[in-house]
Amino acid sequence: MLSKPATMLLGLIYEKPLNAYEIIKRLNYMNVKWWFNIADSTVYSTLKTLERKGYILGTTEKVGNMPDRTVYSLSDTGRDKFIDTLKASILQFNYDTNIFSIAAFFLSTFSPNEQHELLEKRLEILQKYHTGIEKQVNPLWENEVSAVHVANVKRMIDLVDAEITGTERLIANCPKEHI
Repeated sequence: MLSKPATMLLGLIYEKPLNAYEIIKRLNYMNVKWWFNIADSTVYSTLKTLERKGYILGTTEKVGNMPDRTVYSLSDTGRDKFIDTLKASILQFNYDTNIFSIAAFFLSTFSPNEQHELLEKRLEILQKYHTGIEKQVNPLWENEVSAVHVANVKRMIDLVDAEITGTERLIANCPKEHI
């Protein structure tokens, strides 16, 4: 599975070939810094790593009197790795919700039917997490552990509840397949 910065950058490049400056501008436009801050230096170093691994291909372009710029596009290997990472990120629950948030930005990578299928499977996974965590919470258990531990487990339930609500919202707003 790709790192979060690598997934975000591959997703942007999947949409259309971009240079590093355009990627940074898009991240700023998307207000990514408010939930997942990617430093400009991380963009540049991640692009170099992705290129070294063969996930992206850089082409040097000359535009007017400007310095040469490298425009990146996805290789077939990069596209496959990106799609595999998106699927894995959707079909898992992680308390680091940025992983799913990044995947959700790129749901349009999949057909409407695939989007619905992946999100419905995610919803099932989240509901199992919720049920499992709630089984732990009972008066006997609460008397045996510290109040902070109880509060933390209930906070975990809140996080799963938020993910369920968000996933349901995504399902409701996914495009419908044209028949």
